[in-house]
Amino acid sequence: MLKNIPAILTPDLLKILMEMGHGDEIVIADGNFPAASHAQRLVRCDGHPVPPLLDAILQLFPLDTFVKHPVALMAVVPGDKYSPKIWPVYKKVVQKYHPNLAGFEMLERHAFYDRARKAYAVVATGELARYANLILKKGLVS
Repeated sequence: MLKNIPAILTPDLLKILMEMGHGDEIVIADGNFPAASHAQRLVRCDGHPVPPLLDAILQLFPLDTFVKHPVALMAVVPGDKYSPKIWPVYKKVVQKYHPNLAGFEMLERHAFYDRARKAYAVVATGELARYANLILKKGLVS
């Protein structure tokens, strides 16, 4: 056991976060995302929703301040009338640690998949909300 490490962060996820360097990206994927087929490195966090996991990660993980949007979301597919209720939750969590963040980048579904394939790792969660996938770009520890 370690002190001051959120219990939701698994040893495998902590290892991945430590290995990542400036500019590397990590995908936090909802339960419907094809994580295993898109991941270079896959971390399983089944059964956990994204918001508490995102909160725990951002306690340790600096976002890249050299890019306009260090956080990207999968945009709603054109024609789908769904309005993701989880996005304001994500905004609140991110702003807790990065109050000056300009907002989130919105990526079309297949562009999101392409970027996910290039990400350092994909974290598979048990999140049930639709359009609940996000990408974080790692910044510098200062």
